Amino acid sequence: MSISGITTCLWFDQEAAEATEFYVSTFPDTRITSTSYYPTDAQHSAGTVLTVEFELFGQPFLALNASPQFPHSPAVSFQIFCDTQEEVDRLWNAIVGGGGQESRCGWCSDRFGISWQIIPRRLGELLSSSEPDVARRATESMMTMAKIDIATLEAAVS
Repeated sequence: MSISGITTCLWFDQEAAEATEFYVSTFPDTRITSTSYYPTDAQHSAGTVLTVEFELFGQPFLALNASPQFPHSPAVSFQIFCDTQEEVDRLWNAIVGGGGQESRCGWCSDRFGISWQIIPRRLGELLSSSEPDVARRATESMMTMAKIDIATLEAAVS
């Protein structure tokens, strides 16, 4: 037996195709690689999407249409690291603006219930600063935000 990797499976009620289309249109380096359909005499109508395989930033994912039995939760989230405020703003607005919800400290969820962390790389640099006062002030500033604002972080640590 040979292990060839790991794939994240996202469980949906009936939104797998819609969700993957949204991800492909929102995130760079994302593409759908295959789609399978329910056969006759299955839990959903024949021809309904069963799975959508896709790559998100080169990582394999599987979106499964199964049932509403297992809803998504912020206990699992996906971190997206951004170099600029423009990238943060674009992704945040796409996720939240399409029926998603804001949370705190860079966390949000899309309209399908998937949780995302839209994080500027600068935040990580400030939080791991060798200067304890810089890390403390960055943390305090971050705790007041929903979407992370790089300029506000920079002002807090100056």
